[in-house]
Amino acid sequence: MKYQFGKGLIAAAFLSVSSTPALAQQQVPGVNVADVERAVAEAMETFHIPGIALAVVERGQVVLSKGFGVRHIDHQDKVDADTLFGIASNSKAFTATALAMLVDEGKLSWDDKVIKHIPEFRLADPYATREMTIRDLLSHRSGLGKGAGDLMIWPDTDKSIDQLLEGIAHLPTNSSFRSEYAYNNLMFVVAGEVVHRVTGQDWRTFVEQRMFKPLGMQTSKAGFARIPKQNKNWATGSIYWEGQLTPFFVDYLEDFRGAGAIASSANDMSRWLLTQLSQGQTPDGKRLFSGAQQAQMWLPHIMRKPSSEGKRNYQQQFRGYGLGWAIEDYFGHKKVGHGGGILGMVSQVAMIPGKELGVVVLSNQQVYPALTAIINEVFEDALGLPERDWVKETAERYYAKRAETYREAGVVKVDNPQPALADQVYTGTLISPWYGEVIVEELDGQLHIDFTHTAMLKGKLVHHSGNTFVVQWQQPMLEADAYIQFTLSPSQQVEAASMSWVNPDITDFSFDFHNLQLRAKPLPES
Repeated sequence: MKYQFGKGLIAAAFLSVSSTPALAQQQVPGVNVADVERAVAEAMETFHIPGIALAVVERGQVVLSKGFGVRHIDHQDKVDADTLFGIASNSKAFTATALAMLVDEGKLSWDDKVIKHIPEFRLADPYATREMTIRDLLSHRSGLGKGAGDLMIWPDTDKSIDQLLEGIAHLPTNSSFRSEYAYNNLMFVVAGEVVHRVTGQDWRTFVEQRMFKPLGMQTSKAGFARIPKQNKNWATGSIYWEGQLTPFFVDYLEDFRGAGAIASSANDMSRWLLTQLSQGQTPDGKRLFSGAQQAQMWLPHIMRKPSSEGKRNYQQQFRGYGLGWAIEDYFGHKKVGHGGGILGMVSQVAMIPGKELGVVVLSNQQVYPALTAIINEVFEDALGLPERDWVKETAERYYAKRAETYREAGVVKVDNPQPALADQVYTGTLISPWYGEVIVEELDGQLHIDFTHTAMLKGKLVHHSGNTFVVQWQQPMLEADAYIQFTLSPSQQVEAASMSWVNPDITDFSFDFHNLQLRAKPLPES
């Protein structure tokens, strides 16, 4: 590894932050701790990251568990190895493991039908409803599209689990059941509800009592709202917005439950890594789940095409998804891992089981490629790979792609825009069969839109052309502006509306406006 540091504060300061080990740290041949710490510092400087927590384990030992930088960009409170971050979709492996524990206990089978445990579960496809198993919930092969239905939980909504189950029945399918991979959060919410139905404990309680406690994950919680008020050691997300870092206090995915609600630390996640790499045996020698169930979780249940990045950078030949885990090859080694992201915060877990090697990186800035670069630096020495400057390479590609994407972003210009009708024509209540009510109203001469279940989704409608408007959200850092096109009857009454992203290469897929199927709410009979 080759590093050249300037006079940046991050590079100079964060190498000296003290470690707080979960287990006795010791140098193990393979992982080069000094190089890893330099890579973290360079990544923080290059990608404008306020704080990172990282843990590396190898051959049953914690090689490194440490915090770098600050928990909040406007304060000087340091990140340490116990600082809590939202791990987002890295929670999915915990949900899969919870179900693995119940399989070990004989309380369910991977091949149980979902309707056995949740009789009211429905999908638009009757065959999928009847045949969907626990395996299917955990492997992104439901037939629903990528992110379908996420607006019921993202950003945080007021919907209950019963309302989510009712809404799922109305989601449009994207492919035939089990035919292709499509990442879907709601199926993991349903999986968490299976835990509840089988045990009588809600998913949060089960994870904290039956998993965190025996694992020795002392400060982790199944949701930020569950962190004790006296514990101030948690990170605040941030977004690099208009040339500067801005704190983002918004959404820790409480509604994601089994799909992404967990808050954890480097120390606690090091114990999770050690347990995974020991086939279910915790660092204290307790058996959390069996090796047989881990084999099921790490078995690809649906295949994916190798990514262009994977083929270019890691000689990737295959890629698949198991039960709560992504599986691929990495320079000829089997790699198991996952990523996670919430607004202003990202995380990544990666393991090379054949080398008993695992890494977790937690960050309070939403630049996922930076975490990938750090993990590649860890793996480089541990696996004896040819030397590359992963941070520099990744940054060059990231910023080039970002510049191109934002250069092409923005509302599509219309040569001869058609005028809109009077504002009151478009006002009223729209209904999505799975989301619920969306209200369009005129306030002080301006059309506004209100997603009634989502506090963050309020915005104004700016005319584009004809009956098409651009929704500009009150919180621009969502980067989720959307077109809304109204369909009118011959008598100029709104019958329906459709929405689509203004910037599909920028907007998070969980803003699945295109699935809403909005229809005008009938007026009450006089």
